[in-house]
Amino acid sequence: MADSAREAALKALKARLDVIAWTGAPAPAVRRNEPEKTAVPTGGLIALRDGDPGEPEVLLSPPAYAYRHRAEIAVIVQHRDAAVRDALFDALLRDLGAALDPESGDPTLGGAVEMATSMAPEPLAEPIEGAPTIKAGLVPVILDYTAPSPLG
Repeated sequence: MADSAREAALKALKARLDVIAWTGAPAPAVRRNEPEKTAVPTGGLIALRDGDPGEPEVLLSPPAYAYRHRAEIAVIVQHRDAAVRDALFDALLRDLGAALDPESGDPTLGGAVEMATSMAPEPLAEPIEGAPTIKAGLVPVILDYTAPSPLG
């Protein structure tokens, strides 16, 4: 059974994240819709969240539903040293940005979407009592695709 347009778009985005040539060592863990564990891996964590497909624009004859789906990629690092934490976070964002850049890559994610567009990260730092501080950011990614039904 074929995936819905929504699921195909999200799988294609996850596949893009899986093949990024991360510059850090070790590479971050890449997951989709898994709860964050208490410990962040040494190389960081890239967590794709399905997000919100929003309200579609309804196209007529034949009926179709054009979505601007907002998925989110959480970029999470943890380190005791603030400078190391900031550098690791910055490196992950640079690598992610390069992989999602429409000028240097495939903005259609292999034809799964009409266009995938990343937006500026929404950063936050989270001090953890008795553990190294977590630095995280949500990177919204807009997935434009058309589906044959409102269910994607």
